Amino acid sequence: MSDLTALTASRLVAGYAAGDFSPVEVTRAALEHAEAAQPRLNAFVRLLGETALEEARASEDRWRRGEPAGLVDGVPVTVKDILLQRGVPTFKGSWSVGEDSRPWDEDAPSVARLRENGAVFLARTTTPEFGWKGVTDSPRHGATGNPYDPERTAGGSSGGSAAAVAVGAGPLSLGTDAGGSVRIPASFTGTFALKPTYGRVPMYPASAFGTLAHVGPMARDAEDAALLMDVISGPDARDWSQLGPVAGSFRDGLAGGVAGLRIAYSPSFGGQVDVDPEVAAAVRRGVELLTDLGADVVEADPGFTDPVESFHVLWFSGAARTTQFFTDAERERMDPGLREVSELGARMSALDYLAAVDERMALGRHMGRFHEEYDLLVTPTMPITAFGNGVEVPAGSANPRWTSWTPFTYPFNLTQQAACSLPCGVDGDGMPIGLQIVGPRHGDALVLRAAHALYGAGVASGVRPPAA
Repeated sequence: MSDLTALTASRLVAGYAAGDFSPVEVTRAALEHAEAAQPRLNAFVRLLGETALEEARASEDRWRRGEPAGLVDGVPVTVKDILLQRGVPTFKGSWSVGEDSRPWDEDAPSVARLRENGAVFLARTTTPEFGWKGVTDSPRHGATGNPYDPERTAGGSSGGSAAAVAVGAGPLSLGTDAGGSVRIPASFTGTFALKPTYGRVPMYPASAFGTLAHVGPMARDAEDAALLMDVISGPDARDWSQLGPVAGSFRDGLAGGVAGLRIAYSPSFGGQVDVDPEVAAAVRRGVELLTDLGADVVEADPGFTDPVESFHVLWFSGAARTTQFFTDAERERMDPGLREVSELGARMSALDYLAAVDERMALGRHMGRFHEEYDLLVTPTMPITAFGNGVEVPAGSANPRWTSWTPFTYPFNLTQQAACSLPCGVDGDGMPIGLQIVGPRHGDALVLRAAHALYGAGVASGVRPPAA
């Protein structure tokens, strides 16, 4: 990576203020990396080269006058092709969405906050159809490869966003997490991602998967994610379920460290999850760093049984609702897996749905009590590293659905808790390994603080960014 594309967003903003380099230089370098990576990785639905350079020139002029528009003025960002962005179509990986199907004159809330703060929109990133699974391939845009090995998946559903950050196509990206879908690709690509507490970042239009879905930052590190959270957490009246305004900045407490925190470490959810030995060893080393930093770490499991059946009821019902009015021709062009789960969801009853909601609420109460004893929970993000590209599950899997290999992530979408993934090592093939930190609802700042402490202790030092 060139120096400019290796810099964090925080460092870019400081450099602009000092006159060390300009938004135009940085945007050109990021575009070069995106263009170089695209044939190999297929991470982008659309590169916005000319528009991005126009935005960069406007930013350069603001910095020259000493009047930056906001916290990320001139910083290149990419946006998952699920979130509305004014002036470009949002295909959502589906042939059912036409380029001229609407005016495309509206920003999603998080995109609007980025625009207000002077961000440079570099590209739209790939997603599976409607973001329905934990890998990134779609009938419309094909499969997205992992920057560390393009023959393997980048994870999903925000795989394009994770790949963009990993190869230097901008230090920040917006993703959506509805079952681990910012944390999964972060784990597989050696990047950082935060799933905020539900409602902390406003969402509009509402996700196909309802209150399971969160908009979250994908970034180089926890400090950059905190910066992006300061931007995108602003209120928006279009989301009736948004939380109230944030008091202060997410960056304010980053330096607080973890000394004195009581942290539960669950290596396998009490033996329920078969974790690859290399993954387990890397995560344990990360946990030992927390102890070295003064945390009181106890090996303890959250103590719930796998809620996958309830998750599936809510998930498949959302898929059925999304595709309810598809024509036969549109169904024929759907991702076959999405068509399958949509058909399952269409056969579920209101009683099935409400029973799943009951289990979800019970799980939320259970985790609320758990966090009365423990400030944070640490687990592997994924029990495995990235597998072959273009398939929903690893070769030889007895279960056809992506939830079979993501048991550490989707439970915390049911409970709406804050959770992040950060890199903590690589396996024997050089593929990144992720460590997950889970906090209570509204514990976003604490999760970021613990992740920042681990970065400072060198948890990610062995994870080398790949070339574009």
